Amino acid sequence: MSINLAYIISQVSHSNLFEWTAVMLDRKKYNLTFILMHEEETPFELFLRKENFNVYRIKFKNKFDLALCTIHIRNILKKEKIKIVHTHLFEAGLAGMAAAKLAGIPKRIHTRHDATIHHDFHPGAVKYDKVVNGLSTQIIAITKNVKSILVDMEGVSPSKVTIIHHGFRLNEFSNVSEERKSNLVKKYFPSGKPQFIVGAVSRFIEWKGLQYLIPAFAKFRNQNPQAHLILANAQGPYEKELNDLLDKLPNGSYTKVLFEKDISALYHLFNAFVHVPIDSQSEAFGQVYIEAMASGIPSIVTLSGIAPDYIVPNQNAFVVPFKDVDQIEEKIKIVASDKQLCENLILNARQSIEKEFSIERMITELERCYDA
Repeated sequence: MSINLAYIISQVSHSNLFEWTAVMLDRKKYNLTFILMHEEETPFELFLRKENFNVYRIKFKNKFDLALCTIHIRNILKKEKIKIVHTHLFEAGLAGMAAAKLAGIPKRIHTRHDATIHHDFHPGAVKYDKVVNGLSTQIIAITKNVKSILVDMEGVSPSKVTIIHHGFRLNEFSNVSEERKSNLVKKYFPSGKPQFIVGAVSRFIEWKGLQYLIPAFAKFRNQNPQAHLILANAQGPYEKELNDLLDKLPNGSYTKVLFEKDISALYHLFNAFVHVPIDSQSEAFGQVYIEAMASGIPSIVTLSGIAPDYIVPNQNAFVVPFKDVDQIEEKIKIVASDKQLCENLILNARQSIEKEFSIERMITELERCYDA
């Protein structure tokens, strides 16, 4: 007999991770219902409906909708006779865990996707993180860093926390056709691809550290006038400050990409990938660390989120200190000049992620949690 399992997810428009999870969980063992907290229909919702999943959308715009969402979710859980609830992201954790408790669901699992963002920038919200922690019967931490925050900063019992790293279809990032690459070159560079591209995939948020990458690129470009900067997912609350820095760059030296559906191919336009969060705890995971390595792009990083769990400096990535413009520039120069070192870096990077970050490994560990 299959188990009625509900995924409750808030404010997700598109997600490879959730799509892979949906299609790879054993549908003979789990009768899946998806409850999406979102204001409008999204590509993710369309995907789930196309795959014939049971899908509900609860209209959610802001915190004032949480109480009504909780009531609606409780009614759905009762109607579908759900036995296990698994919530993802902050608002889904609040409404979903409360609804599951009210509905008498015995197994309530929450995946913690954020790190210290509330502690650092919204301290008033930490008490709500603790509410979610208390209502959960099990919490999945996506990195050692997240487990440390839960246990050491929020008082969660270690026995309640299980670490499960995100999984990836790694070949989707490595096996990209020349046609797909060419299509993106034509899209973003109709006059021809720049000689050397530095790329970042990061929303415009202060703790992501783009304010250190941009001046580092500016210094590098002073000596390498054919260099170009691509910033993907280029929107967010720190937009004005970063745009002020970008305005100092020469015209035509950078490209802002708000959204690119074929993100796997976009990585292949980069000659160097940079991801430099400003401290060790701000990043909860950092999927881009894995995606860039799977794409075979030399990476320049700070050790945040998942990075300390597997990155070895100068073996599978170049590691720079936090908030260090000069070192970011120095490592970009090395990537541009030392082809053999970069080839070794790429080979080691691929080997270091193949087993630990496969989607198959993640699904196996999730099913073990559901079956326990």
